[in-house]
Amino acid sequence: MKTLQQWFDSYAVSHQNPTNISIHFICVPAIFFSVVGLFMAIPSGVLSTFLPHPIIANWAFVVLVVILALFYFRLSVKVGIQMLLFSAFCLILNYYIGQYISILYFSIALFVIAWIGQFYGHKVEGQKPSFIDDLQFLLVGPAWVMYKLFGK
Repeated sequence: MKTLQQWFDSYAVSHQNPTNISIHFICVPAIFFSVVGLFMAIPSGVLSTFLPHPIIANWAFVVLVVILALFYFRLSVKVGIQMLLFSAFCLILNYYIGQYISILYFSIALFVIAWIGQFYGHKVEGQKPSFIDDLQFLLVGPAWVMYKLFGK
């Protein structure tokens, strides 16, 4: 497995343009947030038997626990904590949004809009998105943004 710095160095190659970076600071968290919402929209069925509160009794929580443990915390405890906090924020806010509107339709709309922004940013950059070469960059992007936003 690559080190955190190796992932960030590789990711940075196609993220040099200030406009693209600004777009990523908005769109990458929005995509992560929308994916959490999409997983929360999957009927949880038996999960509510084992997990005590609706904020965590869903497939988003299960997937996030696995990703946090197998990817983010293995890269760095600090990045793992940053992503844990952001993941908790996503779970909580998606839960409350879902109390008022369809979390499925909201998440789909946000996902599409944010990806349009991402591809526009890469057009400005003149580089293809990193995940084209390695799908793991879909997990590196949110960590890169959190790391940049909340301190090295």
